Parts: sequence; structure tokens; C-alpha cells
Amino acid sequence: MESSLQLLFSLFLVAVCSMVLYLYYIAWSRPQKILNKLRQQGITGPPPSFLFGNSLEIKRLLMAEKSRGGRERREIEHGYTPTIFPFFEQWRKVYGPVFSYSLGNVVSLHISHPDLVREISLCSSLGLGKTSHMKKTHEPLFGQGILKTSGEVWSHQRKVIAPEFFSEKVKGMVDLMVDSATPLLKSWDEKVELQGGAAEMNVDDDLRCYSADVLSRTCFGSNYVSGKEIFLKIRQLQNAVSSPNLFAELFGLRYLPTKQAREAWRVSKEINSLILKTVKDGNASKEHCTSQQNLLQAILRSTNSGLLTCTNTSDSFVVDNCKNIYFAGHETTAITTSWCLMLLALHPEWQARARAEAKEICGSRSPDANSLQKMKILTMVIQETLRLYPPGAYVAREAREEMVFGGIHIPKGVNIFVRVSTLHHDPNIWGKDVLEFKPERFARGVVGACQVPHTYLPFGVGPRTCLGQHFAMMELKIILSLLLPKFSFSLSPKYCHSPVLRLIVEPEFGVELLVKKAQSEESP
Repeated sequence: MESSLQLLFSLFLVAVCSMVLYLYYIAWSRPQKILNKLRQQGITGPPPSFLFGNSLEIKRLLMAEKSRGGRERREIEHGYTPTIFPFFEQWRKVYGPVFSYSLGNVVSLHISHPDLVREISLCSSLGLGKTSHMKKTHEPLFGQGILKTSGEVWSHQRKVIAPEFFSEKVKGMVDLMVDSATPLLKSWDEKVELQGGAAEMNVDDDLRCYSADVLSRTCFGSNYVSGKEIFLKIRQLQNAVSSPNLFAELFGLRYLPTKQAREAWRVSKEINSLILKTVKDGNASKEHCTSQQNLLQAILRSTNSGLLTCTNTSDSFVVDNCKNIYFAGHETTAITTSWCLMLLALHPEWQARARAEAKEICGSRSPDANSLQKMKILTMVIQETLRLYPPGAYVAREAREEMVFGGIHIPKGVNIFVRVSTLHHDPNIWGKDVLEFKPERFARGVVGACQVPHTYLPFGVGPRTCLGQHFAMMELKIILSLLLPKFSFSLSPKYCHSPVLRLIVEPEFGVELLVKKAQSEESP
């Protein structure tokens, strides 16, 4: 009996020791080996702490920056990177444009050197995929959809979705985009009339509604009324998953029943049910029997065509990709429109030029694909907005195999982060006036706007460049070319300039504008 107990105790000790050694290897030994390989190549960074890496320092610097904030009116400075990423700015000054750091046991490489960015942008290997450590935190929102998958699964999803956003197909969506703007124009017209010719508005939610309606009509065949609940819940889910989940990121415990995790998974299940109900009700095929509904049809057809993983059933394939497109297709465009109106409100001379151009090209007609193509001033304004306020804060990749960029040997498992705002706000690339709103810099396109064109990354980089960039540009041009001839914009005294990262860079308190009838401002 005693010998049996001793044996059980010995086995227990062996199991405990094995677990401790394994955790030590995962949490410290393995990431240190990777960091040493980078150090041997001259790449250094802030020293990590056991278990947490540099996460605690990041949190400390963010809290220190946040303590300086508040909703008091702030001076408008477009160089927001030190506010949102104070840790990156501090480390970049110390370690240069290429440095290493770690989040828990995940080793990351920060890259802001133009030559290395170019090499990454040219890499077409499936070995360079999306980062996996945040995938656990963001899984309720993105699942196994195209925004977060890698390798052959991503390649299959791209083949399904990409053709629905080709330039010629997007041109055929213009009329539906114009139709989506009608309720917004009418609503703002009524608000201005009711408030005596000048209405004070927070424009963000209205622009989200417009963008959501565009996406519903053009890609899913349903109007905003039927899709409204889905979009509202996706916004709710975005807020739930945008906060860091340390346990998930460090240890992969995505199902740990924290309040944040329970809320995220609850909302995710509700969204899944709503999307499946929309699909099964056949809303898309009933309302618009045109080519504009083909995206949902293509996703549905693909469930019978092949590459579904063991965790990706036909229902989850449809649901996950719908959620990805719902989020990427309407949130980023709506926020960019808000930033654009804020900048035009700050610069009435450019607002007047864009308005005059829209009136001259369209007259009393609604814009069409040909007229939108002629709007050079509006295009420059949008490009400059995307430079100053790119919706995607960074391009994130993971080396799924050992890779070499610019002579740097990057071990398997290393995450590569290219911070978009650092490149977009670099005076060595754009000139001393880099933080000024100057759309004229794009008069000769991106190639003529800066010394290193491949560092302009509003839609990402390489093979994973945003599939919907033509769609987004068309939508932005349409809503702005319809708004500017009808209304003039100036900043409200209530506006507080506070860019914040919630998966994308957005105005923390929204964009508050004074909206007037355009002709009333121009009349004597």
C-alpha cells in the first residue's frame, strides 16, 4: 500500500515538473531563443519580463498617455502616432526602425524601414500569413473568415471573393450606392431646416448607416432595414474584442469565462443566427435579382466547391466571411468619410474646390462611374485623408516558416508589424510638411506624392491588399460628391480631436460638425 502511494506521488511529481518545464519552455525559453537569433543579427529591443514580455511596459505607457487625455477641447494635430502608440515611438527612438519586442511568449518584429517594407510588399509566399496570437481574441468577430486566415484556406477564400470587387463590377454598383445616400441627404436636409439653417451634428452614426446600407444593397441584396440589427451588433462586438485579452493572447485560453469573453461570444452567436436567417430567408435573391448580389451567392456556392477546414463547416464559412465583409466593408469606409469631412471643415478652401468640381462635373445629375472618374480634386482629398488617417493602424504578418527579408533571417513564428501611420507621417518620405493637409501632393498620383510610393499603405500591402479598395474609393467619392454640393461644413465648438484605436483608428468622441445649406453660405 505504502509503495503504491509512493509511486503515485512520484508520478504526480513527475507530471508537475514536466508541466512546469513545459510552461517554462513555452513562456520563456522558446521566445528567448528566437530573440537571441535576432540579436545575433544586430536586432535588439526592450528587454522582456518573464511571462508578460513587454506587455506590462506597453500598458504602463498607454495608461500614462491616457491620463493626459479627457474630453476637453484639444489642439488638432494630425500626428497621432505618439498618442496611440507611445511605446513604439519610444522604442523606435532607442532601437531604430527595426527592433524586436514580445507580447507574452509571442516575439514580434517592428519594421518601418522603407527597403524592408518594399520586400515584404513583394512577397507572395503563403508562408507569410496573418498573425495568430490576436486571432484568439478576435475570433468572435472574424472567426475563420478571409481577414484572419492564412495559407491555402485564405487563398481559396480570396478566389471566391476577389472577382466580386473587380473594377468593372464595382462600376455597376454606382446606382445602388447613390440610392443608399438618399435617406441620409433627406435626413440632413430636414435637420438643417428644423434648426434654422445650421445644424450641429455628430456625423459618425449617419455615415455608418449609409455605408451599411451600401454594403447590404450591393453585396447582400438586402436594404439597411433588414441588415440594421446585424450592423449594430457587429459594432457592439467590435468594442467587445478591441480591448486586450491577456489570457487569450499569452496562453490561448480563448474560452476563459471573463465578462469580456462572455459578452463577445454571446453577441457573436446572435450575429451568426441573424446572418443565417438572412441567408435562409433568401433576402438577397428576392430583392435584387442583379449582379450586385453575387458576393453572397459566390460565398454560398463556394460551400460546395472545396476547401473547408475541419473547423470550418459550410454554415461557419458563410457566417465568418459575411462578418468579415460586414466589418471591413462598412466600418472603415464610414470612418474615413468622417475624417474626410473633418479635414474639409478645417480647410474651407479645399472644401470649396471639391464642391465646385462636383457641381461642374455632375450638374444637377447624380454621379455615375464616368463622372466620378473625372473628379481629380476629390480623389486627391480622399488620398490625403487616407494618408493622414489610415483606418488600418498597422500591417501585421506572421512568418509561418523561416523567411529572409533584406538579409534578415526571420525565424518561424515571428510576428512582423509594419506601422502604417509611422510611414505615412515620416518627413523623410513625404517632406517637412508631412503633418499638414495638402491634397495637392497627390496631383500626380501616389508615385508623384512621395519619394517611396510603396510606403503608402491605406489598403494594406502585397497579395493581401484590401480586396474592396475600388469599392471603398467609389463609395467615398459618391457620398462626398453628393454631400458637398448640398451642404457646407465647419467644425463644431464641441469637437474634441482624439484619434483612438478600436481595431481601426477612429475619432474617440465622433466628429461634431456645423452643417449648413451650401448655397446659403455662398449667397450674399
